[in-house]
Amino acid sequence: MSVEVANESGAAVDERALVDLARFVLDSQGVHPLAELSVLLVDLAAMEALHVRWMGEPGPTDVLAFPMDELAIPGRGDDDEPEPTLLGDVVLCPTVAERQAAEAKTAPEDELHLLCTHGILHLLGYDHGEPEEEQEMFATQARLLASWADSRRPAADSGAAP
Repeated sequence: MSVEVANESGAAVDERALVDLARFVLDSQGVHPLAELSVLLVDLAAMEALHVRWMGEPGPTDVLAFPMDELAIPGRGDDDEPEPTLLGDVVLCPTVAERQAAEAKTAPEDELHLLCTHGILHLLGYDHGEPEEEQEMFATQARLLASWADSRRPAADSGAAP
């Protein structure tokens, strides 16, 4: 999968981890291995401008997703096999993520990973406008993040005493 990360935010971000996470999420969701995704990290002013322009809401937000091509994903209502496609763009604001992490008492990197996963799920057709949709999206998001965290633990970190 082609995952491009462009950091225009000025914040220090582990871009490699975002690429790895995005590939993990896309692979876990059955997206074709030739799919393309762009992740853009922006500052507060840029995120606010995007939020106002595309959502009609004031102030910066944490994540926006801009889908490009229509997807056919097995198990999500389409019988077709997944095809190579340009998924779209996920735009993240590390400054907002950092604030939210402080409020939630989590690591900023964990919050950024949650937001990236959330944005990718939106590109894949998930939404949270209705209670049933919200339940499905957030359960999928939680499952993916837990699997991602498990995949990053060293094999020696199995919980057994030395």
